Amino acid sequence: MPPVKLAYTVHPGQGPYLAMVHGFLSSSHQWNHNLSALGRVCRPVTIDLWGHGKSPSPTEEQAYHPDYYVEALENIRLALGADQWLLCGYSIGAALTIRYTQAYPEHVIAHIFTNSSSAFADEAQIAKWRSEAADSAARIHRGGLKAISRIPVHPRFAKRLPPDLYATLMEDAQTLSPSGVAHTLSHTTPNASIRHLAGHNSRPALLAHGKLEARFAGSRDWAVAHMPHLTVVDLQAGHAVNMEDSEGFNQAVTEFVGAHTL
Repeated sequence: MPPVKLAYTVHPGQGPYLAMVHGFLSSSHQWNHNLSALGRVCRPVTIDLWGHGKSPSPTEEQAYHPDYYVEALENIRLALGADQWLLCGYSIGAALTIRYTQAYPEHVIAHIFTNSSSAFADEAQIAKWRSEAADSAARIHRGGLKAISRIPVHPRFAKRLPPDLYATLMEDAQTLSPSGVAHTLSHTTPNASIRHLAGHNSRPALLAHGKLEARFAGSRDWAVAHMPHLTVVDLQAGHAVNMEDSEGFNQAVTEFVGAHTL
């Protein structure tokens, strides 16, 4: 196992810790409009993916597999000294936090996640990602940040972000590690789907759903049909749920957390 550790920051708050994992090509700053509100019911812990934010880019390929991320998250829980905590995953971060919940349900009070095509990818989508992984990674290795900026989920293509968050994420995008991004495309995304695990969910779950992202509608309905203990709140947002509708997200999450921690 690689000796490197994920970077994380503990923010002010009261109550149990809430591990918050951002999305691909984003950073922990994506939660800036949520931390104060959530701090009323929990202690947010923002975590950076490999090659993003303050986290390093391991050279070992296995570090990028979702199962290794699960162990990296568990190491953070142990470092915090928390017997139980909450989790919140955004996009590909959701694939990791849901997987953690399946591996360590005894340490999870409840979990929250947002629209995540990677988490709910079907076999056809997984096969497509795997067939494209080597070429995608090679383009990033060759082109660096310029090649990364062409990826459709790069923050520069976001249309509905508040100006301050857009500026911050664009600045953070300049610090992305091409190696970390390439390894994510090769080893995280193709292995991220939790469809085979969803039916075993045993902890209270909340999907904060951005209903303006039409391509996720089918996955939302699939999750409702196949994932036990799931509550869904439909918010007036697209993929960037917590940023586009921070007020709705904050209200939904604080109510959910309060219901399971008071």
